[in-house]
Amino acid sequence: MPANSTIEISSVYGPVDSWRLGKSLGIDLIMSPSTCSFNCTYCQLGFIQKITTERRIFVPTEKVIKDFLASNWKVADVITISGSGEPTLAKNIGEVIREIKKITTTPIAILTNATLLNDPEVRSDVIEADILSVKLDAPDDETLQAINRPASGINLETILSGIKKLKDDIKSLNPNSSILTPELQIQIMFMPQNKNKTKELATLLSEIKPNEVALNTPTRPYPSGFDIITRGAHGEDAKKIQFSTKPLKQLTLEEAKEIEENLKKLTGLNVISVYE
Repeated sequence: MPANSTIEISSVYGPVDSWRLGKSLGIDLIMSPSTCSFNCTYCQLGFIQKITTERRIFVPTEKVIKDFLASNWKVADVITISGSGEPTLAKNIGEVIREIKKITTTPIAILTNATLLNDPEVRSDVIEADILSVKLDAPDDETLQAINRPASGINLETILSGIKKLKDDIKSLNPNSSILTPELQIQIMFMPQNKNKTKELATLLSEIKPNEVALNTPTRPYPSGFDIITRGAHGEDAKKIQFSTKPLKQLTLEEAKEIEENLKKLTGLNVISVYE
């Protein structure tokens, strides 16, 4: 994709149907090239083009808001900051959230891999959202490397430390409430590499105590290359991807139900599943 082509493409896409959040309007603060601190084996973007933990402004806030106002934002159930990589890499994420909140009261969600949450500035930015959906696929570093393939310097302790600091910050906003606001959700992508790690993940979830745990399994194929359409490729849009794709191994319904029930018993937490 030519370097100057991003100015012709909207940083806002959808709304798309999200099994977790309803009709979701996507906000892409990264765009092209795909940039993330993970290079997950199941990523709908394919192999990440730039793997980094360095924060910068990728898409100016003015463009994001212009694209937002030109979108079909009024029909969305939720506005989701996700897109072409790890959204907390964008230094203007907090500013974007504040500007959108001047326009609408529609809840804002952030999908993040938690790798930058040890940074107080990042936590201050994301805590302005309404829903914080945080990835936690691995209970140990070996599984983290096998599934998420993080940037250099990122390990499980880094991720857990950031999540716990974020929870502490959330609790400090409402110290007398037992309900976390903004909502903290832990999302887990179950694959062959971690489907037998339920007990270990349950131990970590019991330490974190999020509002909700969302169980997922790869429902979209892994593309052989990156096209910006992959950021929100659902249904018919997924068929427009020009690259070849490979299907990924998914949990069976029976496996998913067993994991869901085990996590509920082991943690006592509210658990939802893509199979529902």
